[in-house]
Amino acid sequence: MLYPLPAVMVTCGVKPEEYNIITVSWAGTINTDPPMVSISIREKRHSFKLIKEAGEFVINLTTKDLAFAADWCGVKSGRDFNKFKEMGLTALPASKIETPLLAESPVNIECKVKQVIELGTHHLFLAEVVTVNIDEKYLDKNTNKFDLRQTNPITYLHGSYYTLGENLGRFGYSVRKKKEKRKDAAKEI
Repeated sequence: MLYPLPAVMVTCGVKPEEYNIITVSWAGTINTDPPMVSISIREKRHSFKLIKEAGEFVINLTTKDLAFAADWCGVKSGRDFNKFKEMGLTALPASKIETPLLAESPVNIECKVKQVIELGTHHLFLAEVVTVNIDEKYLDKNTNKFDLRQTNPITYLHGSYYTLGENLGRFGYSVRKKKEKRKDAAKEI
């Protein structure tokens, strides 16, 4: 019941003939310094062996435009299909690892596996982020900051994909509102 989750496309494989894409929703940030992420994959999945042997992978954030490919790559096996070819996706060289980036993704997170923990049905890959690549067309021209909202990211919720909804407030907004209310109340006295 811990939903929604990001739906990400993880690229793996270090030789062009083995490049693959697996869609996972069990992915997340786990540490700040050093920056680390995790993904959980079933051992029987084709990508499991590729990631375990190479010790690296790339988390590619998905968008509304990538939703169909994300779903297809999540239900079809790389043993049977070249997912890049079947979905018309582009493998680009990464800057710090051998695993390719997904060119169509607005954010590519290059990762080196530090530890694999067997949990039961899944194995947890703990990885250090070695670099993050962004599509510069999503840079806000006024702030020169990456604006993820412009990419129309998708999430996964109980078997369905969704785009994000309205902005309810920035981190700490509850405290700022209380302070503003106190100031307003003080003015009335």
